[in-house]
Amino acid sequence: MVVCCKGSALSRLWKSKDQQVQQLKHYQPQNSKGGGNWRKKFLFLGILLGVLVSIWIFLSMNANIIARRKETLANMCDERARMLQDQFNVSMNHVHALAILVSTFHHGKNPSAIDQKTFAEYTARTAFERPLTNGVAYALKVLHSQREEFERQHGWKIKKMETEDQSPVQDDYTPEKLDPSPDQDEYAPVIFSQETVSHIVSIDMMSGKEDRDNILRARASGKGVLTSPFNLLKSNHLGVVLTFAVYNADLPPNPTPEERIEATVGYLGASFDVPSLVEKLLHQLASKQTIVVNVYDTTNSSAPIKMYGLDVRGAGEIHISNVDFGDPLRKHEMHCRFKHEPPLPWSAITTSLGVAVIVLLVGHIFYAALNRIEKVEDDFREMRELKVRAEAADVAKSQFLATVSHEIRTPMNGVLGMLQMLMDTELDATQQDFAMTAQASGKALIALINEVLDQAKIESGRLELEAVPFDVRDVLDNVLSLFSDKSQGKGIEFTEEGHIFVSVHLVEEVKSSCDFSNQVIRDSEDGIGMSYNTLSGFHIVDRWKSWENFRMFKFSTEASDAINLLVTVEDTGVGIPQDAQSRIFTPFMQADSSTSRTYGGTGIGLSISKCLVDLMGGEIGFVSKPGIGSTFSFTAVFQEGRKNLGDMRRHHPDPPVSDFQGMRGLVVDGRCMRAEITKHHLQRLGIHVDISLNSKSALSGILEACNLSGAGHLDMVLVDKEAWGEGSGLAFPRLLAEFRQNGLMKPQENLPKMFLLATSLSPTEVDDLKSAGYTDTMMKPLRPSMIAACLRKALGVGSKRQREKGQAMALRSLLSGKQILVVDDNAVNRKVAAGALKKYGAEVTCADSGKAAIQMLQPPHKFDACFMDIQMPEMDGFEATRQIRSMETKVNELIKSGEASSEMYGNVAHWHIPILAMTADVIQATYEECIRCGMDDYVSKPFEEEQIYSAVAHFFESGTVDSVS
Repeated sequence: MVVCCKGSALSRLWKSKDQQVQQLKHYQPQNSKGGGNWRKKFLFLGILLGVLVSIWIFLSMNANIIARRKETLANMCDERARMLQDQFNVSMNHVHALAILVSTFHHGKNPSAIDQKTFAEYTARTAFERPLTNGVAYALKVLHSQREEFERQHGWKIKKMETEDQSPVQDDYTPEKLDPSPDQDEYAPVIFSQETVSHIVSIDMMSGKEDRDNILRARASGKGVLTSPFNLLKSNHLGVVLTFAVYNADLPPNPTPEERIEATVGYLGASFDVPSLVEKLLHQLASKQTIVVNVYDTTNSSAPIKMYGLDVRGAGEIHISNVDFGDPLRKHEMHCRFKHEPPLPWSAITTSLGVAVIVLLVGHIFYAALNRIEKVEDDFREMRELKVRAEAADVAKSQFLATVSHEIRTPMNGVLGMLQMLMDTELDATQQDFAMTAQASGKALIALINEVLDQAKIESGRLELEAVPFDVRDVLDNVLSLFSDKSQGKGIEFTEEGHIFVSVHLVEEVKSSCDFSNQVIRDSEDGIGMSYNTLSGFHIVDRWKSWENFRMFKFSTEASDAINLLVTVEDTGVGIPQDAQSRIFTPFMQADSSTSRTYGGTGIGLSISKCLVDLMGGEIGFVSKPGIGSTFSFTAVFQEGRKNLGDMRRHHPDPPVSDFQGMRGLVVDGRCMRAEITKHHLQRLGIHVDISLNSKSALSGILEACNLSGAGHLDMVLVDKEAWGEGSGLAFPRLLAEFRQNGLMKPQENLPKMFLLATSLSPTEVDDLKSAGYTDTMMKPLRPSMIAACLRKALGVGSKRQREKGQAMALRSLLSGKQILVVDDNAVNRKVAAGALKKYGAEVTCADSGKAAIQMLQPPHKFDACFMDIQMPEMDGFEATRQIRSMETKVNELIKSGEASSEMYGNVAHWHIPILAMTADVIQATYEECIRCGMDDYVSKPFEEEQIYSAVAHFFESGTVDSVS
């Protein structure tokens, strides 16, 4: 009967939806648009084809123009490079011929047929044969032993070049002012020179770095060699020097470099003023003003030297032509570019635009003709259709969510309740695991339903927050414990590789720390190699960027009694792609389509989180990098709650610290941040904690504590499994064993208890724990309750049964001996509710209908409270409650008027039994209806221990407080 009733509700929902769909059919367009649709598609294709043709015309014509421009630039640049190279080769050949002439008429005749006057006149008359040279000169090879005789013969001293690098000199440069060349094995003083460079006569060319290198390379190779560009003496122009070695007649055929050096008698050099020469060459061409020309010495490709050209930005691409000046060891290039921006390709533009305009005009004419008649009618029809659809969708959604929520919660109440009652019986480990897994799956389904309902409430603007006291640490511990199984199964701190780190700060503390963000950056980047100072040693994003734009950090808060919290959730997961970061707060949207299958989830969690944060007066933000991870942060504004005994019992406090007060512990972990977290949890239990970041200091601390007694004694040592690398924690006790064997430690009873901290353990590692010397293992994430239970067992303090009794003491103190009436038409739900209440000492009576409840609650009666289902056949919970309140009102009026005495009604002067609705329908409208009909509160199905406490504490708490006090 119950199944039929519940099923009929779903059938009514679908019938209602079918009716709405039928109504929409009346608003479908009556006229056929088939012909118009295909014509519009054909028109669209025609316009698209025309536009594509116009684009193709433009691209084709423009590409031809650009290709011709590049070809023109290449031809002009190659022409200039070839002319410069040819003229330079001509000059080089004549310089070589001049070197042969000097060898013949100066060294080949005795006495010499050449003197300075003859050399100057000859070189001046033949200068036209060397159009690119700035001047030529001949330097004699003089050994140190010949220097004195040479200077006496010529009547002047061999002068040192003013600077070794031949830097520019002033216009009043005179050789007489130069210092004598310092003593060296060999000199190369200039004895003959062209009149244009007569100022270098008597200067030792071996004293200049560039000339010396040229001389040494020229005489060894027998070829003309070039210097790198430098500023020429006196002219201050950038140039190069070409050097040929002059040999005596004793040079054998095919000589070796050593024979060439031995036969060298002098050096003929020619200087080239490169800027002037290139400028003369370009003047000969009519198109000089068209392109920009630069000449570079690219012998050192990483630092090319500009030999000619101004820093004028040209237009378009650069063409590079190689220039060969005859020296195989030096490389030169000519860079050319157009001086002006290319003109717009008007022919391509006008042609393509003309085609496009014609196509668009024709298309517009046809499109206007097709749409003119039907536009007004279509707009009106579309508006009416959208209005009806929106109204129908809103009604259907609300009805669907309310009905489905109730229909799912009703059987789930029985499933979870029976599972809880099953878990309270004596089960073996496998059965207990199966039951817990089934219960966890059911709770996950209820959580999903709650999320969907919350999203619906948010969208409709009907979600309201309730101010209730809570403990932040307790909430965090519970949340982290939900995911501990997955992390332990993977052997990591919660993610595929790395960790999840949740932290809570007071906003005021973060704001007062001026360098907080910088410290976070230093913490994340302070690593050795690829290890970072983070929880897992992996790189993290700069989490301060997730809240740097929060208004709360820029402006002071108004309420002085407000508590502003900053919560950050840091992970080293896959991160969020940049293109998906703008939509992650959108309902039912995830980073990509594979996220749901890989990691689960529906995509509404972040949307709900953002709305809840907004309702709490806070802000939410995040920073993420693909492959590194993400950090989400949010702020929320709370009020400090006034603690009373009821609040203390209602929320699970931290484990009592009296069992561990005065104890000392040592945390051994090579990762500082991870060690600090462990220390924090131990300090919550009242334990004094020290940290050792390496094995040496840890052993030293244990050795020192073992040799002490009393306050200095060490009670426990907690070693992380991955203290200094994979599995390093398991090997730590072996070091202590070596100390004992060497007699460095006192007997065994002085050793502290050893505990291993791990995210996962293999079966082999579990077997090795005891033999390694560990007392027990603490699995991460750490929680105070878990740590306390482990320490109590190992240290022999406290009692597990006593702790379990303490957890249920608050609820038992409220319900013990209370007479409770449970009203529900579903036998399974009655059994679940009765079992949950009896577990805490209540005496429960059950009724299967609203009419039975009215009979049982007619004053006088023995019941202290009533849990009543809402949806029941014949008479629902609302109507039953109204009639019960009506009976109570009549009795109260009789007692007040004196027509009846309170003794007639159980010595109660005012009758009002607390009635709490049991419902799977948790929408706001249901709650409001519960209050209107006279109910005091409601409990959503399926309910748990804390829900029961919250529901009955308001009515029974005062009596409990009195009895306790």
